[in-house]
Amino acid sequence: MPPTLLLWLIAGSLMLQPLSTDLYLASLPHLATDFGVTPAAVQQTLSLFVIGFGVAQLISGPLSDRFGRRPVLLWGLAIYIAASLACALAPTLVWLIAARFVQAIGCCTAAVIARAMVRDAFAPADGARMLAKASTLLALAPLFGPVLGGYLQVWFGWRAAFVFHTLFGIALMITTARLFRETNLHLNPEATRIGGLFATYRRIASTDFFWAWMLPGALSYAAIFSFISGSSFVLIDVLGVPTHYYGYCFAFGVTGYLLGTIVCRRLLSKWGLPRSLMLGASLSLFSGLLFATLVLGGVQHWAVVLLCQFLTMGAHGINFPCAQSGAIAPFPREAGAAAGLLGFFTMVAALVTGTWVGMSHDGTLVPLALTSATLGLLLFGSTWALRRQRAAAVV
Repeated sequence: MPPTLLLWLIAGSLMLQPLSTDLYLASLPHLATDFGVTPAAVQQTLSLFVIGFGVAQLISGPLSDRFGRRPVLLWGLAIYIAASLACALAPTLVWLIAARFVQAIGCCTAAVIARAMVRDAFAPADGARMLAKASTLLALAPLFGPVLGGYLQVWFGWRAAFVFHTLFGIALMITTARLFRETNLHLNPEATRIGGLFATYRRIASTDFFWAWMLPGALSYAAIFSFISGSSFVLIDVLGVPTHYYGYCFAFGVTGYLLGTIVCRRLLSKWGLPRSLMLGASLSLFSGLLFATLVLGGVQHWAVVLLCQFLTMGAHGINFPCAQSGAIAPFPREAGAAAGLLGFFTMVAALVTGTWVGMSHDGTLVPLALTSATLGLLLFGSTWALRRQRAAAVV
């Protein structure tokens, strides 16, 4: 396929995840009111999505190694469309949580295959640049999604977000069916054999350089997920930001991610993967410590949340393209499995973070600020401690 077409297919597949989480963020406080439940209960619509997204990657990656990227992607999109429609029709919170779990299975298939396609078609350094370009386009989803979601909530209620998910999934499925040409030219008949699958995962997880890239990437995603899961509650409920303005607040943070991906492309050309990741981790640390310092110093203002969210997401725009390419690069014949394992650990980190944010919310900014600072410390510490393992890897 022409590189431009491949770029748009990769970006569209990766967009499903932020659209599936960010589009209904402004509706989270209203879900609690409509169903008469606590914020922690509503957080389960995010937590179960993360669980489904993480676990299913361990299956969808090897399936694409065995049967090809195209058929597995089409089946994943079909599941996503059906589950999104079920979310829109959910009569109870339990129904919605269950449908979100299934929706995540289809969503994660698209994300895993997008990463595997990059490894199929590009060398590691070129793959990192392609992922950075795709991430720039991907930023359109979290940039405009929350804004659209805020207005959809005000105009039509929370169900409208899931109707949008359904329509987007249909459009992506039609595009994939008509334009996508298979990129996996070396199908592995043994990829889905249980014994061989566990052996593959064990071999990937036992390599130092996989952890050297995966761990910073997973912690970087956890850092932005603290804002994804907690910002609507602190901005709308604690700081009194109107619902229809929340999307603009979140979009401002996402511009940081967009700029981060652009900076990442420049850094990769000059510095390479390891040094670029180190810079992103340093920015994550600065953002987390700044958030905690301002909040503990008595500054309770929406601008503090926006500034630190902007910096954290900007750092993620540098960290994650580097981590994705670096973690998968040494496994060209098991790119699907490696991408799945990377995604699994990333979602585990997000699950723990989202659950903690919901449980620790006390009506102030303090828990979110301390969580952000802790994740910044862990991210920087892991990046520094594993720098030699990254340097030893051929990427």
